Amino acid sequence: MQEIPALLGIAATITVGAISPGPSFVMVARTAVSKSRADGIAAAFGMGAGGLTFAAAALLGLHGMLLAAPSLYIAFKIAGGIYLAYLGFRIWQSAKQSLAVDASESNVRTKAVARTFASALATQVSNPKAAVIYASVFAAFMPTTPTLGFDLAVICAVFLIEAGWYTLVVLVLSSERARAAYVRFKVWIDRMAGGVMVALGFRLLGTAQRL
Repeated sequence: MQEIPALLGIAATITVGAISPGPSFVMVARTAVSKSRADGIAAAFGMGAGGLTFAAAALLGLHGMLLAAPSLYIAFKIAGGIYLAYLGFRIWQSAKQSLAVDASESNVRTKAVARTFASALATQVSNPKAAVIYASVFAAFMPTTPTLGFDLAVICAVFLIEAGWYTLVVLVLSSERARAAYVRFKVWIDRMAGGVMVALGFRLLGTAQRL
């Protein structure tokens, strides 16, 4: 019986965390307006897979590992900061590039969607803040002796929350009106998105010595 309140507590807290703006939102939002809806959905599922990865790690004792090895968390921050700054630089660099209409063959499109999924997954798992949130939430709500059914339910819930929220974002921002607005203001939107990602990356690097 104690597992139901624990599951609801984890789900509610992760939902709030997913909705909070951050690098994942920036990446998915830009993908939704600049590429196809399929790319956007792939990015949403990449975020879901990233959440699932953090959930599995938390179930395996991520919280205790970060406390026992603070240098691991510092390394995680440095790697995440470098990746986010690099991603932001790439977005800024492509600001003046025209938005190409992708009419390529299906196998090429499949590879492009797979790359979008991988990029979203990397963006999600490179965020040390998300790792700490997952570790702390699971440590706070986990029952004393969780069952296998509880673990599976938590992992499924986390995936559905992360993927579901970002899918909603994609459906809203991949509309024709949103896409037209993006095409009109592409340079400024890309520069703003790239600047945000770079700033987040350098912020992580600047706090790498603090736990």
